[in-house]
Amino acid sequence: MITEQLQKIDGVVIGLFLSINDAGEPLVAFPGNPLETAIPARSTTNLDREDVGKEIALLFEGGNPLQPLIIGKIHHADTASVAQNAEQTSAELDGEDIVLSAKHTITLKCGKASITLTKAGKIILRGAYLLSRSSGVNRIKGGSVQIN
Repeated sequence: MITEQLQKIDGVVIGLFLSINDAGEPLVAFPGNPLETAIPARSTTNLDREDVGKEIALLFEGGNPLQPLIIGKIHHADTASVAQNAEQTSAELDGEDIVLSAKHTITLKCGKASITLTKAGKIILRGAYLLSRSSGVNRIKGGSVQIN
């Protein structure tokens, strides 16, 4: 059995609360996780989707790393400033759409390529190579259009 081969974990381990599965169980990741995926945990504290991504304190039932128990959320001294900035930036994921919002700019970068959205309504595309394809009409419209 796999649990006989697992190394016992004693003491508190700091992990991450990743999500809530379909059964309503919190899924966690932590150093020493014997699996490559998140593990369902039991909890002594109330967690909801707003807590996803936060650090949590874990104990393990009988020291078994496959039986994590969330004993609490980790509170940082700067959480007050994070709460104040919550209105400025946000990300929503509902399984079908991802909505990112920020007060001033959003930039996606990969290597030499980037897409920047600004508060003023500008969309800036940068890259070594830019390709635009469409199976329908590919329309360029604007107050003025400048090429080169």
